[in-house]
Amino acid sequence: MAFECQKGTGICLKKNLAEFSDNFANQEVDSNQIASSNKQKILIFESGKVKPRSSFNAKGGSSSLNSENLVPETEFLPNSCRSITDLPQALISEILNCLDPKELGIVSCASTFLYGLASELHVWKEFYYERWGHPIAPVSGLEDTDAKSWKDLFVEREFRSKTFLGRYRIDALLGHAEAVRTVFVLASKKLVFTSGYDQIVRVWNLEEGLSIAASRPLGCTIRAVAADSKLLVAGGTDGFIHGWRAEDGNPHLFDLKAQNQNLEFRMWEHEGPITCLALDFSRIYSGSWDMTVRIWDRSTLKCLNVLVHSDWVWSLVPHDNSVASAAGSDVYVWDNNAGIQLAAINNAHVGNTYSLARSHTGKLLFSGGEDGAIHMFEITRNVGCNIRKIAKWIPHTGPVYSLAFEFPWLVSASGDGKLSLIDVRKLLKTSRDSSTEKSPKVIYLDEKNVEPPQRMLHGFGCNLFSVDVGPDRIVCGGEEGVVRIWNFSQALEIEQRVRTLRGLRLENRMRRRKLQTEMSTRTGRSDQCSVAAKKNQIGGDRNSLHNRRTVSGKLKA
Repeated sequence: MAFECQKGTGICLKKNLAEFSDNFANQEVDSNQIASSNKQKILIFESGKVKPRSSFNAKGGSSSLNSENLVPETEFLPNSCRSITDLPQALISEILNCLDPKELGIVSCASTFLYGLASELHVWKEFYYERWGHPIAPVSGLEDTDAKSWKDLFVEREFRSKTFLGRYRIDALLGHAEAVRTVFVLASKKLVFTSGYDQIVRVWNLEEGLSIAASRPLGCTIRAVAADSKLLVAGGTDGFIHGWRAEDGNPHLFDLKAQNQNLEFRMWEHEGPITCLALDFSRIYSGSWDMTVRIWDRSTLKCLNVLVHSDWVWSLVPHDNSVASAAGSDVYVWDNNAGIQLAAINNAHVGNTYSLARSHTGKLLFSGGEDGAIHMFEITRNVGCNIRKIAKWIPHTGPVYSLAFEFPWLVSASGDGKLSLIDVRKLLKTSRDSSTEKSPKVIYLDEKNVEPPQRMLHGFGCNLFSVDVGPDRIVCGGEEGVVRIWNFSQALEIEQRVRTLRGLRLENRMRRRKLQTEMSTRTGRSDQCSVAAKKNQIGGDRNSLHNRRTVSGKLKA
C-alpha cells in the first residue's frame, strides 16, 4: 500500500515550467522583480532526481538553460510519504476506526506495526458492546498487559458464537411436576430460573444442571420470571408480582425458602394475569392481560407509569428509555419517561403476536406470532421513531411462543415442538458514517433471498413455551414439564481439534509435494521411463491375449 507519484508528473512539471519561463521572457518586467528573481531557481522532477531548469538574466529578461549537477530527490523532499505506515500514528488510528471487524483483521495481517496498532484500538470495545453488551465476566484492568484486550475478547466471543452449528449434548432437568411456562438464564452467575403450572420457582446450575433451590408454592401459575444479580421477580396469574432481593454472602444470590420481609416482597396493582416481566438498572416492567404495561421503581416499588393497550399484552422488551410491547396482533414502541406511544406496527402477524426480542443496541426488533412466522424490524430514532420491516421467516408450523436473541443467533420456540436457530449476520452491514457512533447499518433483502434457519432442533414433545440463550447453551421448557439444556460447550474444543488436524494434514501434504519435486529433479527422466514401461506393459498384455486366442483356436481345430 505505497503512495507513489505518477510517472507523468515530472514531464508535466517540466513542460509547464518551460512554458512559464518562455512567457515570462516575452513580457516586460520590472527591474526590481528581475533582480529578486535572479536569485531564484525553478526545480523540476525528472527520473527520480531534481535539477534546476532555468535561471533568469537580469539584463535582458530572457531565460537561459544551465546544466548543473543533479540533486537527489530525498534531499528535496525529505518528509515524503511512501506508505501508510509513514503517516502519523494518530492519523492511521483514525483511518482504521472506519473499518469493520473483518476488514480490520485483514489489515492487521499486513505488518507487525499495523497488527499492534489495530489490536490497541478502542473501537474493539465498541464492537463488543454493539453485539453483546457488557462482558459476562467482569473485565478489570484491561490496561494491564496480562489482562485480555478488547480485541481478544471480541475474537473469542465471535469464535464461540459459531459453536451453535457444532455438536451438542442435551441435559434434562427433572423437578417440575407440571408444564414449564417460563425459563430465564442469568449467564453472569451461571444460573437458570424456571417456573410453571406447579406454582414453584426453581433455581438450577447452568453448567452442571443441578437443582439449587426451590420456593414454596406461590398460589397460582407463574407465567413470567426475570432476574439479575440483585433482584428476582415472578409474575402470577392472580395479578401479583412476587420478588426476592439478593442476600449478601449467598453464592446462589437468593434464598427462596426463608420468609424474610426485608428480602421478599409482593406487589399488587394488575387486574389480570401477568404474562411478561423485565428488569433494567432502575425499573421493573410488567405486562398483563388487563391490557396494560406497568413500569415500577426498583427501590420504592411504586408504579411510575401505566401504558394502556387495546388488547391483551403478551410480551415486552425494554431498552434504555423505550420499551416495545406486543398486544393482540400489534407491536408498539413506547417512551418510558413520558409514557407516550412512539410507533406502532398494526397486524404484525396473522393472529396474536406472542413473543418479542431485541438486540443490545435496541435497533433490531424481532417478533413471533400465532401464524408460525418470525419478523425482523429496524428501529431508527433520528427525529421521530420509525420502524421498517427487514426480513421474514416461517420456520414453524405452530405458534412461536418465545424468542431469544444473542448475537448473531435468534432462537425461537414453537408449539410444534421445534427450535429454530437463525443467523442474522448476513442481514447486517457496518455503517461507514463519519460520526463516532459505530452502529450496524441494516441492508434490506428481498424476502425471496432471505435464507432459511441455519439449524432446527426437534424430536421432542409439542408446545415449547419458553426459550432463553446463553453464550454456549440453549435452555427450553415446555408442556412435558422437563427443562432441557442444549450444551454446545464441547463444540469449541472439537472445532479446535479439527483445525489442528487440518493444519497437520496441510503441512504433511506440502512436505510430500516438496519431496516429490526433489526426487523428480534428481531422477531426471524417471517419469518418461515410467511412461514407456507402462506402454510396453500394455503392449505385452495385448500380445499375450493374441497368443491365448491362437492356442485356443488350434485346440478347437
